Amino acid sequence: MSYNEKKVSIDMGNGQPPIELSTGKLAKQADGSVVLKQGDTMLLATVVSSPEPKAGVDFLPLSVDYQEKYAATGRIPGGFLRREARLSDYEVLISRLVDRALRPLFPATYHADTQVMISLISADKDIMPDALAGLAASAALAVSDIPFEGPISEVRVAKIDGQLVINPGVSALANASLEFIIAGSAQDIVMVEGEASEISEAEMVEAIAFAHEAIKKQVAIQLDLADLVGAKTKREFCHEPSDETLRSEVFSATYDKVYAVAKSGSTKHERTVKFAQIGEEFFSLFDEDQLDDDKKFLLKKYFHDVQYEAVRNLVLDEGIRLDGRDVRTVRPIWSEVDYLPAAHGSAVFTRGETQSLTSVTLGAKDDEQMIDGAFINGYNKFILHYNFPGFSTGEVRPNRGAGRREIGHGNLALRSLKQVLPADAENPYTIRVVSDILESNGSSSMATVCAGTLALLDAGVKLKAPVSGIAMGLITDEKSGKYAILSDILGDEDHLGDMDFKVTGTEKGIVACQMDLKINGLKWEVLTQALDQAKEARLHILGEMNKTLAAPREDYKPHAPRIIQLTIDKEFIGAVIGPGGKIIQEMQRETGATISIEEVDGKGIVQIFADNKAAIDEATTRIKNIVAKPEIGETYEGKVKSIMAFGAFVEIMPGKDGLLHISEIDWKRLETMDGIFKEGDMVTVKLLDVDKQGKMKLSRKVLLPRPPREDKPKKDEKPAAPASDAPQA
Repeated sequence: MSYNEKKVSIDMGNGQPPIELSTGKLAKQADGSVVLKQGDTMLLATVVSSPEPKAGVDFLPLSVDYQEKYAATGRIPGGFLRREARLSDYEVLISRLVDRALRPLFPATYHADTQVMISLISADKDIMPDALAGLAASAALAVSDIPFEGPISEVRVAKIDGQLVINPGVSALANASLEFIIAGSAQDIVMVEGEASEISEAEMVEAIAFAHEAIKKQVAIQLDLADLVGAKTKREFCHEPSDETLRSEVFSATYDKVYAVAKSGSTKHERTVKFAQIGEEFFSLFDEDQLDDDKKFLLKKYFHDVQYEAVRNLVLDEGIRLDGRDVRTVRPIWSEVDYLPAAHGSAVFTRGETQSLTSVTLGAKDDEQMIDGAFINGYNKFILHYNFPGFSTGEVRPNRGAGRREIGHGNLALRSLKQVLPADAENPYTIRVVSDILESNGSSSMATVCAGTLALLDAGVKLKAPVSGIAMGLITDEKSGKYAILSDILGDEDHLGDMDFKVTGTEKGIVACQMDLKINGLKWEVLTQALDQAKEARLHILGEMNKTLAAPREDYKPHAPRIIQLTIDKEFIGAVIGPGGKIIQEMQRETGATISIEEVDGKGIVQIFADNKAAIDEATTRIKNIVAKPEIGETYEGKVKSIMAFGAFVEIMPGKDGLLHISEIDWKRLETMDGIFKEGDMVTVKLLDVDKQGKMKLSRKVLLPRPPREDKPKKDEKPAAPASDAPQA
């Protein structure tokens, strides 16, 4: 054996197979590699970091990629190339979950290119890999020499039948009232993301605390694995030069000026210009020959540190924020619905300097989004897309499609609105919501939730309740113990603060959340306070939204397409479709309606979609005729389909022929069918009987007047004598 494999395992006590971590067998040239196995699910996580940083880099260039191999589920990829291509949205979202958990725990001065790759190489259909990816990635870092202040882990926590469960199986999640993926170290929570069915703030804190206990166990086995391997000395690094004399000089020359601008309550653009002027004025004091690359780097870094300290101290010492608000006040809000006359629903939502223009489009079943992933595949009838163009922040930036940030923000808004959509039986539409961010200075994803709610109400979608969202921030001072929780954070407060906590909900409770922490040691009472303050803010926003539109419109827009949904017996599905789709295609071609049909729970569900009532009515009538069951004793107007020597076959309903026997055509005896009917003739008949084989017996004569009966002379009876006044022979 040419490898020295080390293994550890843990049973989480949730009814699932134990989790096993191993290293030393695969991908040994990576700085760290681990295989995670649970049941038939296997993840390979690798991490590599460059020995030295690139010149001029003052941040951590970390990339995290999660990819599912189709072979893991015994499938061949679709598409022309038949190979794994760019990451799907689902894979991007899992990559972001891991990235957001790992990034805060790298040393602040570590700037080497670092790549984490997690591959799903085998899949168990009932074990979701997304909640295991963070554990695998952190374990790979734990057995490497890369500086990392972990380990961390991630778990899924769900409440099923009133009980909290860690990493439940796929089949159990359908009944969950809350579902969060939570990441943390042994000491602290660093990331939360998930959705819920209008839960209370107390329920959310309970779920996070429950998940943290499981995280601690998974952190412990990573340390056990590192000990088995033999603890590697973490590499030494010096990626950031320092000059305390220069730092003091920058602070003394610029701090008061920056503090004054921060306190002025100016707009984002005005602040940006004034901060830049202060920096340029100070930098101009240095001769060009005095400034080497390191000194230029430090001047920019220390001036950024000045802004960081000034903004934070302003909030902590005076309770004043960059735009002049106190910590609880939400920026002014205005909104409008029905802004786009040709859309099926639309809204503009503006909060301060953040604005979303959102549209709703109603479509048919054929418009559903196909999900073709290795682990998850199927169809999605609710789609939300979030777009963040450069002009929204006054930047010149090429449009290269949705990036990871757009996918993540859009997913949070989708989670929020999905919770309040009507049940499928009440909403036959495929719905697409598109949020275009036109201005951004803090929490455009929450503006998307608010604008999306208003646009759906404007479209006439019968939401269970309106949803609003708020982004909360946190600024702390470890030395003094002071902290400030900020409602409705600005972009600068997100960048300079210690927490970004987005919460969405209805009047009854929370439906989704996303939290990222940049500090260690968030106390539970601070988290509880942040949630209570968030509730106050989102209810205020909801009140402002209700002033514009508080309930769904009574009907869809006149130009919106209509859908009629019919339920038919399973046995008629084939009759509606016809051989090779002939019947359904003919109906669509002749009526102009779009018709879809599928079997659900032993029934046929037919959707008829069109932009005018006449098309829907005609298609509905045709389908009802196909699925109608002939009733004995009823009269039908039928068409002669074929003529035989013994009678004619008459179609009384589409695809339903019965025999009109020659003896049932007329009261008088017919010797032949010649000249009686021709194919295509319409004839009124009555259904007399249906035998066990489904053959129908028809009659025409029973609908005709019966001729009077002729009395014939009896045998051997003489004719009556003529009357006396009759002429004589």
